[in-house]
Amino acid sequence: MTIPPINPWLSLVIAGLLEVAWASGFKFVGVQRPVTSLVVGVTMIASFWFLWLATQKLPIGTAYAIWTGIGAVGAAGVGMLIYGEPATTLRILCILLIVSGIVGLKLFSGAH
Repeated sequence: MTIPPINPWLSLVIAGLLEVAWASGFKFVGVQRPVTSLVVGVTMIASFWFLWLATQKLPIGTAYAIWTGIGAVGAAGVGMLIYGEPATTLRILCILLIVSGIVGLKLFSGAH
């Protein structure tokens, strides 16, 4: 299969944002909501596809950690901003630690 010409870092960001979307959509998946469930499934597949694209050029450990980090930070943000989950100081500090890890992995990955 020929890999489309896309910047691997852009592909990784897209994969992470799609992860936020499908993870956040899990709250609404169910037999009574087939369209929503299908959208979540398609979004999940797209997220994995963009992650796969990124791993063709980036170290797997770096790509996977950043993908899960974007997903975790994004899902936590959606939870706090949209679903009314607690936004405590310690929770936000932990999210900032994840963000610092994502930035560190990008800066020190050795991949461009």
